[in-house]
Amino acid sequence: MIVKIAIADDNSFLIKTVKEKLSFFENLKVKFTTLNGSDLLKKLQDNHNIDIILMDIEMPVLNGIETTEIVKQKYPHIKIIMLTVFDNDENIFNAIKAGADGYLLKEVNAKNLHDGIVDTLNGGAAMNPSIALKTLKLLRNPLEIDNTQEQEKIKLTPREVEVLEHLSKGLSYNAIADNLILSLGTIRKHIENIYKKLQVHNKLEAVQKAKKNNLI
Repeated sequence: MIVKIAIADDNSFLIKTVKEKLSFFENLKVKFTTLNGSDLLKKLQDNHNIDIILMDIEMPVLNGIETTEIVKQKYPHIKIIMLTVFDNDENIFNAIKAGADGYLLKEVNAKNLHDGIVDTLNGGAAMNPSIALKTLKLLRNPLEIDNTQEQEKIKLTPREVEVLEHLSKGLSYNAIADNLILSLGTIRKHIENIYKKLQVHNKLEAVQKAKKNNLI
């Protein structure tokens, strides 16, 4: 399967660098690039047959986090990996809240970028080790970020909790299916139900909300 990619970054040199990394892999094709979020949204109106967007955070006109939120509302099928030089806690948290499916640093090598894209499309979450550590910190201390919301009453079945625990370990849908001896379709259905009950749009949001509500 050919993976159709869009890149949004205000630095044309970095766009060129990312394209060079992607060019090593025949299954990855860059369909278009843009220099800010606003241009990306215009291009998506003409062609939203895109599998994944590599999104910078710091962009003029419309930044990557605002753009991610809009893209996720309009085109929920498109996966988004934040590709950025920043790994500060606030950016990570805001990107996750906006619906980002992964978060990689721009220095990522070609193979890890390819693997991150493929893993994200298969239901995983691409993350640099340093980002993953920070994300865990955010999950362990959600009250530092937002202690205004009271715990909501959310009822998950024991099987859904089990699936969610596997998700929180960063396992792909296939790995969860193997571990629980269930079909991939069943796992997808469980995850769909979990998202509905938690009122979230991606894995990272689901794990974060589950931790906050002491479900896992």
